[in-house]
Amino acid sequence: MKHFRLYIVLVCCLLATTATAQRRQASYNNYIKQYAPIAVEQMKQHKVPASITLAQGLLESGAGLSTLARKSNNHFGIKCGRGWRGKSVRADDDAPNECFRAYRKVEDSYEDHSLFLVGNQRYASLFQLKKTDYKGWARGLKKAGYATDPSYANKLITIIETYDLYKYDNEGMSKREARKWQKLLKKKPWLANPHEVLIANGLAYVVAREGDNFKLLGGEFDISWRKLVKYNELHREYTLEEGDIIYLKEKNKKTVADAIYHVVREGESMHTISQIYGVRLKTLYKLNKMAEDHIPEVGERVWLK
Repeated sequence: MKHFRLYIVLVCCLLATTATAQRRQASYNNYIKQYAPIAVEQMKQHKVPASITLAQGLLESGAGLSTLARKSNNHFGIKCGRGWRGKSVRADDDAPNECFRAYRKVEDSYEDHSLFLVGNQRYASLFQLKKTDYKGWARGLKKAGYATDPSYANKLITIIETYDLYKYDNEGMSKREARKWQKLLKKKPWLANPHEVLIANGLAYVVAREGDNFKLLGGEFDISWRKLVKYNELHREYTLEEGDIIYLKEKNKKTVADAIYHVVREGESMHTISQIYGVRLKTLYKLNKMAEDHIPEVGERVWLK
């Protein structure tokens, strides 16, 4: 098991390095510091989550550095539309020379963004969601046609979670709502920062964070913690560590990866390999005619098919 943890830690270090680099983007941090108060005020007035507003502003304006943002104070890429009577500018987007709204100041852009969402029937269902449901809002915006990018929702969610923007959604709550939310968090702590569900080998999985355990993950995904232990072929006393890959359903009986075999690297175990390819340990042992206590050596080939 130590080999498995070592491998996952190494992988996580690479992922953490990337995430840290994203967090250290000065332009993003400066943008958040400057415009978070405006986003929170808009949330109080119009019920649009501050996290969503900030994430859209960051994404659409390139953290305020795009030409449209710098010259026209348009931070949300809002096009003119038939009812627009204000100033406008032309820029290429989905089509050449499209009409975009221009504003006197950035605050006007934020206000218009809120009114744009409030005043369009296609976004009406979003206002039935909780202000803290940033994932529902992100996916709802994409579904309603706010942007043509198929990855738009995922990009918003990634920005929100990378920069902890969800914390601003609590600032628009009344004292009663805040107490109710804090009480709920004691029972369901994952609501404050849900795990991102990833897909590999046709299977859904999450990456464990510091403080996670099987019961917490089971509660978040409405899966018996005992099933999670079974799905990942671990023992019930196993202590989750940051970086552990945890599948949310049973691993495959057969390898679905294109690879025919795996060359063992330092620190890997048979369990590590089974997690990499989402295939059950029993399958690997059988394919390779190994005893279940076999410890693979560096450079050894482990057949997957």
